[in-house]
Amino acid sequence: MKFSLLAAAAVALQLLAPAPALAADDIVFKDSAGRVLRRSDLDKADGRFSWELPSATPVSQAARDAHALGRAAGQNGDYRTALAHFETASKLAPRWPYPVYDAAFTYLLQKDFDAAYRHYRRVDALAPRGFFTAKTAVHSLRMERDGKLPQGTYLRYLALEWETDRDKTRQAALAMTRETPGFAPAWKTAAHLEDDPAKRLALLDSGLKADPDAETRGFLLLNKAMVLRERNQIPEAMVMLGELALDPQSPLDVEALARHTLAQWARP
Repeated sequence: MKFSLLAAAAVALQLLAPAPALAADDIVFKDSAGRVLRRSDLDKADGRFSWELPSATPVSQAARDAHALGRAAGQNGDYRTALAHFETASKLAPRWPYPVYDAAFTYLLQKDFDAAYRHYRRVDALAPRGFFTAKTAVHSLRMERDGKLPQGTYLRYLALEWETDRDKTRQAALAMTRETPGFAPAWKTAAHLEDDPAKRLALLDSGLKADPDAETRGFLLLNKAMVLRERNQIPEAMVMLGELALDPQSPLDVEALARHTLAQWARP
């Protein structure tokens, strides 16, 4: 039987009501797959996470040194040397996504979109729960390869991070939503920089309709939950956060932030 969103919202609202002396194992939220989030889980939710997952084979110092040399070369604009060091680091630590991720970004800066796409896909395979912006990169570059986005869209979007003027960034993001409405990250950024709650919600909903990758979708929903809470639509907001917190496919940062937000909201 399909889980009812309204039923879930009602349960969330009931469990959020003040209830003294709650046991540590009381269920706070249960999703449509039967996964549960307990109060003890929220007690430990501080919003912190690490992209560096535990590994049976620790990353050697030689690999870290090669990676550091690659980053230094890249910052100096010596991309060929940077890529050589990243390749060395990756060979020394084949399960470590960091040098592959930085190599992907280096190829992207050189507008070698095919090589960037291949390397971001390697990162995604090494870190299925996410690694910085790799999921967004893979999804965006695939859309460019398939002709669903103009080539260079993702690189143009990343350039927004280097703009220090908030209003200019907002205007640039809005321009991207008009020019490439199927590119969800632009909607996410435009919403983040929008002060009016009603307009922010509309931008978030547009982003959710634009086939977002898992990372972008997670942040669109996190921000939508915040807007809904401001509008006193707490049950619906709780369902969004609960599902993000329990979904095993949620990127690590999205899960951590969803749990942390739930923990804050659930406090008396």
